[in-house]
Amino acid sequence: MRKEISIYVHIPFCEHKCAYCAFNSFCATQQEKENYLKLLCGEIAEKSKQFSNKYVVKTIYIGGGTPSVLSCEQISEVVRAIYDNFDVYDNAEFTIEANPHSISEEKLKCWKSLRVNRVSVGVQTLSDKNLSKIGRLHTSKMAIEKIKLVRKYFANVSCDLLVGLEGEDGKTLCKHAKQLLELGIKHISCYFLEIYQNTPIFDMIQNKKYLPLGDEEQVAAFNKLANYLKDAGLERYEISNFAYPQFESKHNSNYWARGEYVGFGLSAHSFLNGKRFWNADNIDDYKNGVTTSEELSLTEEDEEKIMLGLRCNLGVDVKSLKKIDLNKNPYFQDYLKQGILTQEGGLVKLNPMFYQMSNTIISNLFEDK
Repeated sequence: MRKEISIYVHIPFCEHKCAYCAFNSFCATQQEKENYLKLLCGEIAEKSKQFSNKYVVKTIYIGGGTPSVLSCEQISEVVRAIYDNFDVYDNAEFTIEANPHSISEEKLKCWKSLRVNRVSVGVQTLSDKNLSKIGRLHTSKMAIEKIKLVRKYFANVSCDLLVGLEGEDGKTLCKHAKQLLELGIKHISCYFLEIYQNTPIFDMIQNKKYLPLGDEEQVAAFNKLANYLKDAGLERYEISNFAYPQFESKHNSNYWARGEYVGFGLSAHSFLNGKRFWNADNIDDYKNGVTTSEELSLTEEDEEKIMLGLRCNLGVDVKSLKKIDLNKNPYFQDYLKQGILTQEGGLVKLNPMFYQMSNTIISNLFEDK
């Protein structure tokens, strides 16, 4: 019986580098895009040989960067390389990331013809003031118009919202979420604004030209948003992700379940047969096939199972842990008594009310291993 696998493809290109972005993405000429896609498709064809008939693909995710900057011909080339070299389920979840500014009806029709069935739109905020300050190319009006256009072709649409932007308290975030849900959005990912050195927003904050919410304000805003989405019928199935039933991201859920996946492209990660490996994060090394790998110890595997399982509604099967005995942990029983953790049979879950404390809780569970 063949094993199931997920495929991730990294498209590092963007139209414009946003002020907060620290991802491996950059603007590129048409020739640079063509050169990269040639390398990418070559990697897909070459690596597929090791899979032969052992695997069948259950999800595909094309992320970035901004995959929607690619032309129909270019994205078709990538998808053709996948389907020519892998056996893919007919009902596989197939997601593509897109920014409002680079979405067009022509591209939507193209994606539909390529068997894409899920689109993730990088909205981030519906505040024109913040969109301008953080360097997004779209306006709130454009975002709404483009989402309506996407919904014309796709039922399964996700949007991203940033939490912590200047002046955007919980009430404002709920207003934005309400607008998105009224447009038929089925999934919302809510991420805290992270500030990295060597990004424009870091300098803006240092020079008092941008004032993001403080830590406590961010948590309060997130909690208000989370409660609103819950009341609207979405389930918080992972710390940062909310979805109506049946619209959870199957691809990301496979990551959290420690399912196998293979990544193609610059800095893409893979997890196969218990080993992790990833591609180089610069073009020259990627061109030369440079990869890095690691094999986790049994203790590290247990820590990863706990960390990933408690971040989402999958939970942790304590029977699967090989080195860590939670019953010997000084915090575990206290967390159960306080309702922070719940246990049914051998499955332990983190109460969503305590998701904001997850880093501390998980770290404490690693003590006295």
